Amino acid sequence: MREPAFWYRPRSFKSHVLRPLGALYGAITERRMLREGVDAGIPVICVGNYHVGGAGKTPTVLALSSLLRELGETPVVLSRGYGGRLTGPVMVDRMRHTAIDVGDEPLMMARDAPVAVARDRLEGVVLAKSRGATVVLMDDGFQNPRIVKDASLIVIDSERGLGNGKVFPAGPLRAPLKAQLARTDALVLIGDGHSADDVASEIAARGKPVLRARLRPDAAAAAQLFGKRVLAFAGIGDPERFFRTLRINNVDVVRTRPFADHHMFSQAEIAALGADAQREQLTLVTTEKDLARLLGGEGLPDGIVPFAVQLEFDDPAKLRQVISDHLYKARERRFGRR
Repeated sequence: MREPAFWYRPRSFKSHVLRPLGALYGAITERRMLREGVDAGIPVICVGNYHVGGAGKTPTVLALSSLLRELGETPVVLSRGYGGRLTGPVMVDRMRHTAIDVGDEPLMMARDAPVAVARDRLEGVVLAKSRGATVVLMDDGFQNPRIVKDASLIVIDSERGLGNGKVFPAGPLRAPLKAQLARTDALVLIGDGHSADDVASEIAARGKPVLRARLRPDAAAAAQLFGKRVLAFAGIGDPERFFRTLRINNVDVVRTRPFADHHMFSQAEIAALGADAQREQLTLVTTEKDLARLLGGEGLPDGIVPFAVQLEFDDPAKLRQVISDHLYKARERRFGRR
């Protein structure tokens, strides 16, 4: 879906009209979040959002997966496989699956980590454990009570924040903010903005850690674009964040084409993008997530550059300590002191 602009305006007639629906949706979601979940038997770390749309969950999941391996763990990422046709449970195989099968994010993440896709998260946990997982790393699912979470890390884009702070459909929030704050174990702020400072202060006041991080470009991807004029396109939760990241990294962005999140490109759209780039002698550049969807289609233009990024935390030692503490507490809760 494409996020409505009024979600990010302080005052909007549309938002006011939709507030009753937002209150009903929020009450249902809040009540659902109170349900008792099933204990996975191993630590479960969830990376989620307070709101719909993109904020940087995928690079956060990949960064945590790498950290967990450094800590001697065997993490398996668990995803619903949004946009894919397979309900699972199934382990993502990049040689066999496309984004049409398992969704773009799982296909992209499977390059760096084992990923299980399952609409039923409990079935996904069973599959992950059968593959030797010592930790389940949930990509999204913060508001879903199906599985007991040992730690919930919430990701916010510090430039966008939480918009008008209202619950869907009046705003971008998935549930009332107060209920979500109460279940947050750590906050990850991505970027140098200040739109989420109030939320960060609230989390800190609750004695929970606030971690800051930034998206850094892959050196090879940046080198490919050095001195080139580009046409950037993206079908992610916040395309403008991608375009902004390019500009921050001194990429000469001449044209942009935003699409809705998880957009499945038609051959006609791909051909049009290629023709526009060729006409103005521009280089096509997109996100790795978009490329995962494009690789499943036909007629991919030559020379398209995926702009790979990695999430770097300002204080890696603090992140390491946060994760280590939660793993220790999770195992102590299940098995007692050893």
